[in-house]
Amino acid sequence: MKTRSRDAQRPDCARSVCPYCAVGCGQLVYHRDGKVTSIEGDPESPINAGTLCPKGSASKELVTHEGRLIWAKVRRPGASEWERIPLEQAMDEIAERTWASRNRNWVDRDADTGERIGHTTAVAHLGGATLDNEENYLIKKLFTAGLGMVAVSNQARI
Repeated sequence: MKTRSRDAQRPDCARSVCPYCAVGCGQLVYHRDGKVTSIEGDPESPINAGTLCPKGSASKELVTHEGRLIWAKVRRPGASEWERIPLEQAMDEIAERTWASRNRNWVDRDADTGERIGHTTAVAHLGGATLDNEENYLIKKLFTAGLGMVAVSNQARI
């Protein structure tokens, strides 16, 4: 059944972008009670006009498959075994380590001129090709102005 463009206006449908490659095909994600029920191509997308490749057509499995990992593994310093931790804890630990590394390696002023620099070269970011302009703009602002990173790049230009 061909998706009608008005479907994107339904409360149980959200517009999205396929995460598989750099093409960035538009998708309509149908959901009910907080669960994804179907993913189809977005007919209003100028990129794919409602079509999806086999990987994009199967992308519902990314969020619904019973084998989807809902935890992360970490090997603590000095440990020989991997520890399983919840994703939320992993994200908190990544944020704390990023901030700590930034603070440890912060350069406030140029040693020779005394000019304010306010940056760190200890942390970098490489974005994915499926991010849109708005997302890349926000990432650049957050990581350069917020964290002082100078190494911010995107896979799309490599």
